[in-house]
Amino acid sequence: MKRKNPAAILGGFLLAVFFTGTVMSETGFRSRLSATLNERNTESDVLAEIEFGKEVAARVLGRFNGVNNEELTRYVNLVGLGLARNSGRADIDFRFYILESDSINAYAAPGGYIFITSGALELMEDEAELAGVLAHEIAHVSRKHIVKALEIKGSEDSGGLAKMVGGRSETARVAFSQAVDGALSVLFEKGLEQEDEFDADEVGTLILANSGYDPEALRRFLARLSKQQAHKVEVVSRTHPPFDERYKRLTEVLVSNNMQNLGYAKLEKRFRQYVKP
Repeated sequence: MKRKNPAAILGGFLLAVFFTGTVMSETGFRSRLSATLNERNTESDVLAEIEFGKEVAARVLGRFNGVNNEELTRYVNLVGLGLARNSGRADIDFRFYILESDSINAYAAPGGYIFITSGALELMEDEAELAGVLAHEIAHVSRKHIVKALEIKGSEDSGGLAKMVGGRSETARVAFSQAVDGALSVLFEKGLEQEDEFDADEVGTLILANSGYDPEALRRFLARLSKQQAHKVEVVSRTHPPFDERYKRLTEVLVSNNMQNLGYAKLEKRFRQYVKP
C-alpha cells in the first residue's frame, strides 16, 4: 500500500482548519506577526540551537513517560506543524511530544522541541485550545527565550552557542552541560521572565489567528485553567505569571488587533475524535 505524502496530509489538514472558520480577510494581525518575527539567525547558530535543544529534549523525555498513542501523537503533530508554518522559523523542524502526566503544562526546548502533558489535553475542549497552547510554546522557540535567558550569545562571541556546542575542549563541554542544566532549571523550576511569558502569549495568539484558529482560544483555556484545583496547577503557576494578569494582557492583545468574534475555527468535534474518543 502506497503511503501518503506527509506534505499532502498536512495540506489537507490545514484546509480543514481554514474552511471551517471564516475566510481570513483581516491583514492587521498578519502584518503584526511578520513585524514581530523578524530576527535573523546564522546557519551555525541554528544548527547549534537544534543540537542544544536535542540534548534538552532528551533530558525532558528522561523525566517523563511518553504517551503510547501513535494516532494521538500524529494528530498533535499535525496541529503543531500547521502552526509552525507561521512561526517565522522555517530554518528548524518542529517536533511535538505528549508527556504522560496529570500536571497541566507544556514546555518548549530550543530548536523546536515542544512538549505537552496528557493532563493539559484532558482539560482542553477543542482543537483551537490545543493550538493555542502549542502556539504559545512555538513562540518561545521563535523568540529564543531560553537561549536569551541563559545569555548565550551569537556565534561571533566567545560564549556563542555554536562554539559551545561544537567545541572539543573540556571547557566547552562543561559550558554546554551547564547550559543544558540551566535550560532544564528554567523549564521546571525558575521559569522565564514574566515579560517573556506575556510575549509568548501575544505572539502565540497572533500565530493562532494567522493559522485560521479562533484567536480567543488560549485566553479561554487560561480562564478554565485558573479555576482548577491548586495541586493540578502547581507547576504552571510557579513558572508562569498570575492567570488574571495573563488574561488581562491577552484581552488587550485581542482588542488592539481586532481579533475578537472573528468566527475562526474551534474544531471541537475533530478534537474529541482524537483526544477524547
